[in-house]
Amino acid sequence: MSETIYKANDYKSDLKPVWCPGCGDFGVLNALYKAMAELQLVPANTVMVSGIGCSSRLPGYVETYGINSLHGRALPLATGVKASSPEFTVIAVGGDGDGIAIGGNHFMHTARRNIDLTYIMMDNEIYGLTKGQAAPTTPIGDKTKSTTYGNPDHAVDPCELAISFGATWVARAFSGDIKLVVELTKKAIQHKGFSFLNIISPCVTWRGDDQFKEIRAKLAYLPADHDPTDRSAALRYTREKDKVTSGVLYDVITSSLDDEMEVIHQKAIKVKNNPTFQEMISTFY
Repeated sequence: MSETIYKANDYKSDLKPVWCPGCGDFGVLNALYKAMAELQLVPANTVMVSGIGCSSRLPGYVETYGINSLHGRALPLATGVKASSPEFTVIAVGGDGDGIAIGGNHFMHTARRNIDLTYIMMDNEIYGLTKGQAAPTTPIGDKTKSTTYGNPDHAVDPCELAISFGATWVARAFSGDIKLVVELTKKAIQHKGFSFLNIISPCVTWRGDDQFKEIRAKLAYLPADHDPTDRSAALRYTREKDKVTSGVLYDVITSSLDDEMEVIHQKAIKVKNNPTFQEMISTFY
């Protein structure tokens, strides 16, 4: 274990965020710095992975290993990093368009495999970087650059998808509620398995200056008697229209992909320890 005591500022890179003034992602980034400091994550043992989009710029602002990859491809890359270096803390980040539209298939398979990594989705209900088109999370009826007369599509709930896909830890927060975002980020990183944190992160440029005020007015918290191990109970807090319920919706423990791969590894060793390259290739013929 490193003897260095890390502070939040130690995780800041030399790059300055280029997000629009008032963007909700600033709150997510600052909460991430605080969570990493409280967990004392070693930068050299931490990897941030993203796709493409406004929020996917985040790895460049964190003093760890980072990959700003292809649109929708953060999770397969994060899976590869974790599978090859299980000792690393791997955090994937991105927006709702990046993760649910072109990246939706990867979201499903990463969740069902339950690999031990964290996925933080900054959900602004719009395509921000490409100038304000409707996204999978854009509410029905909303007027955007691509839906002049109103969005005809029903929106999806990222938390509902995550639970349905098999994620073992699912939570929701609002980027304006920094204290809760810090606590949930810590819990997500500490969870053994695939953890998904959906953070409602307003886009003031394309969704309006009143977004923070409107979301804060809808903000609610899970009741004290909520059972996070009850899948049905967790799903009751999805597809909400008049509320944004924050907290850990779902939290269960089951074997992760990392665990299952190690079992297979041990079985293979018993059959043939240290096979040559040719012997490994010959198994495919």
